[in-house]
Amino acid sequence: MKRETVSVVRIYLRESEHLLHRIEKLLREEGKVAGLTVLRAVEGFTGQGEKHSAFLLDLSLDLPLVIEFFDSPERVEQLLALLTAHFDLPHIITWSADRVSA
Repeated sequence: MKRETVSVVRIYLRESEHLLHRIEKLLREEGKVAGLTVLRAVEGFTGQGEKHSAFLLDLSLDLPLVIEFFDSPERVEQLLALLTAHFDLPHIITWSADRVSA
């Protein structure tokens, strides 16, 4: 079993910001990221207490979105510089993790 230290990036967005496809395209075409995952949340709220949720009767188009990817720490720094040069993304978090492969 092989272990490698990577950095994980998580970007928090809302659907109404209309940034998802632009960020995904930038990371795929210019950033050459190997892969990423997009999660659509069922519910979330902002620091100001503004709630965003999806229930059966509520067809909200402003649900929380999370874009997540990982790469080497050096590569993540390059990708973050690329992202912040193109977008105002105030909600990005990163952390170190171990990538385990056979």
